[in-house]
This record gives sequence, structure tokens and C-alpha cells, in this order.
Amino acid sequence: MAKSASRNGREGRNGGSKSVDRLAHERELVATGVTLLAGLDEAGRGPLAGPVVAAAVMFPAEWLGRNFPAELAELNDSKQLTEAQREHYFAWLTSRVEVRFAIAQADAAVIDRINILEATHRAMNDALAQLTPPPAHVLVDGLRVKSLRWAQTPLVKGDERSYSIAAASVLAKVTRDRLMREFDRQFPGYGFAEHKGYGTPAHLAAIARLGPCPIHRRSFAPLKAEQEEFVLK
Repeated sequence: MAKSASRNGREGRNGGSKSVDRLAHERELVATGVTLLAGLDEAGRGPLAGPVVAAAVMFPAEWLGRNFPAELAELNDSKQLTEAQREHYFAWLTSRVEVRFAIAQADAAVIDRINILEATHRAMNDALAQLTPPPAHVLVDGLRVKSLRWAQTPLVKGDERSYSIAAASVLAKVTRDRLMREFDRQFPGYGFAEHKGYGTPAHLAAIARLGPCPIHRRSFAPLKAEQEEFVLK
């Protein structure tokens, strides 16, 4: 699935009173000779249903200096974008031959078998493994991923601090949301298209009414408690 996204990489915040350089970490690495640099992020660690999805994105090295596309100036953490904005950036990023990207997922069965943290890290490794050529360094959102098979720089709130990570955030989020809309058609009544598998009151009420379906994570509360209660009986 790998494929070949302000002009100066600065964007104002709080009405322009403060500025964050979302290419600072990329440029630091390029200055050391790293040109194959990937941003890495995931979507879907918290829901009660559906897969966790990881995405990796590599911009061409020439974009990481003064030639970053103006079209991506407002690219940010996917949670801070509207659905329409996410879909726009997804289409833009995945249609440019210069952008290399890969997406991987771990489904509910894998999550239940090895736990959500390990499943997330597996999906991250799987996404990076699809990139051709492979990255020399990875900017990863959050904390260090011990099992990652690539040199890495972890960035807390990295999807707000790095365009590379923000791009991966958008690809992971849009991919997962589309999957959950498809699951809504396969398993009607749960409202997956609306809440995307998160534990909203409506979702919990649907589980109480219909019981869990094949994409529910049985290792997550309250499903785990229900499972244990059933076994004890």
C-alpha cells in the first residue's frame, strides 16, 4: 500500500500570538544527513470495537526545507480537523506520487489476544515495513515504542508538532473511520458510523440490547467484566 504532502512550515496559534514550527524536527534530522524520514501515528486505541490503525508517511526531502507545499499549511492533528478537512488532506496526500505512505491495522481478535498496546505497536511496525525505500528514521507520536525496528524520535503531542506525524494521523484516522462506517452496514444497530466504536452511552445501550458483535474487543471493560461474569456463572 506504499506510494510515492505556510510555505516555511510555521503556523500561528491563539490568533497568531504564538508560532509553532512543524518542520523543526524534520529539518534537524535532515541536517544530520537523514533524508528518508517517516512520520508515524495511530488511530483507535480507545474504542470498544474495531481495529487499531497505524499509518506511516514519508515526504520527499526537498519538502522539508523551504519547499513544503502551501496546500498543507493547515495540516494538523486529525482530532483538530473537521471530517471534511481530514478527507481533503487524505485525498491530497494519497494522490501525490512524491508522498510515500503505508497503512496497517490490527483487528479486535489480535487486540484481545496480545493487548491493545502490543497490537498498536505491531500495526506501527507493519506500516513502516511496507514503505519502499525503508525509512532511516521515524518521528513517532507519543512515547518511545520499544519494539520499533527503526531509529526513532518520540514526540509527545507529535501530531501537533510535526507535519510528518500530522499526515500519518490523518491517514490513520480517515482509514479507521471509513472502516467503521462499513462495519455499521455489516452490523446494524450499534451506531458504529456515528461513534466509531467509542464507549458512548448510545453504544453501551446498544451492547446491552444486542450483545457484542464480532468486532467488539472482549478484553475491554465493560465487555471484559461481562465475559468474566459469564464464565463465573
